[in-house]
Amino acid sequence: MLQRIVRSPTDADSAGVPHEALARAMATAMATLPGAGARVVVAMSGGVDSSVVAALAVARGCDAVGVTLRLSDTETAARPGACCAGTDIRDARAVADRLGIPHYVLDYRDSFRTEVMDEFAQAYLEGRTPVPCVRCNQTVKFRDLLAVAQHLGAEALLTGHYVRRVDGPDGPELHRGRVAAKDQSYFLFATTRAQLARLRFPLGDLDKADTRALARHFGLKVAAKPDSQDICFVPQGDYRAVVRRLRPEADRPGDIVDLEGRVLGRHGGIAGFTVGQRRGLGVGGHGEPLYVVRLEPEAARVVVGPRAALAVHDVELTEVNWLGPEVPPDGLPVEAKVRSLAPLASARIFRGSPWRLRFDAAQYGVAPGQAAVCYAGSRVLGGGFIAAAA
Repeated sequence: MLQRIVRSPTDADSAGVPHEALARAMATAMATLPGAGARVVVAMSGGVDSSVVAALAVARGCDAVGVTLRLSDTETAARPGACCAGTDIRDARAVADRLGIPHYVLDYRDSFRTEVMDEFAQAYLEGRTPVPCVRCNQTVKFRDLLAVAQHLGAEALLTGHYVRRVDGPDGPELHRGRVAAKDQSYFLFATTRAQLARLRFPLGDLDKADTRALARHFGLKVAAKPDSQDICFVPQGDYRAVVRRLRPEADRPGDIVDLEGRVLGRHGGIAGFTVGQRRGLGVGGHGEPLYVVRLEPEAARVVVGPRAALAVHDVELTEVNWLGPEVPPDGLPVEAKVRSLAPLASARIFRGSPWRLRFDAAQYGVAPGQAAVCYAGSRVLGGGFIAAAA
């Protein structure tokens, strides 16, 4: 079995990928890994990405150990698009068995509930729009898994994220994945320098077709498994139901008002709204389209207005993780994202209490609680959570 797993790709794979392209993808990915014999821990979610990473580690000759975190509240969750639930754990174990490596399942449900789910619900209750995937990577997936890797004597923790770790003149740097459509760097801005020193991302230079081709090459049954789409603890994307379950007080009704404070309608809880939202307001018939401009949780008010009222030039940041060069007193030019799918926008960042990000052109739909991530070319310079915008 192992001989088949580590064979060189000499034929076209089943989807017609030329063997030269497959060989290049494999060589590129394996070049990111420690040498033969090095112990590595592979974070195995049960999906195709982390499964291929585990197979690459075996092919490299590493002493690989697979670790899966149980994060779901239920043992038998089988919802497509979830991660780290019952079926995914079984898939991860099957891949580890196929590769002949040890596999451990660690129960992190309590930590995940406290540090990710509860924080997610509380943010909506306070009128913020959270990014739970950042919190998950920041806490249980990196902080805690790196501690596990250290306990097991591993040289590195390997993950299936589509980002790149580049050795720069001042140490390891975090860079965007080569394929823009798969890049996950926005969700990893909180990764610290110390963590980067022990992390490896073998898929950062690949696209998804490369990864699936490698999965077929290694004979992994998860090769055609669908990608995760939703937040793992939000069934069918209904985040409001999760918030209401965790924070019943989120159902407190209130007024929908315009910028002058005139009541336009009622709502069933501010957790159902986010800054920049246009649909589902239930206050049509007022001429131009209306958007959520801000949320006032103490008064349970949703304030709406025209799109022009959403324009933002300056944001204040909290919990900043800075990976870039020293920021001069007059600021540092950067390109920044204020949402994961937002385009990069020219800005200048200023260090202080708080840090500030000033955009060259107005940004729209900037919501407190979201992350603002700064780049220089492909390099992630760092970022923080948006505390206020003006």
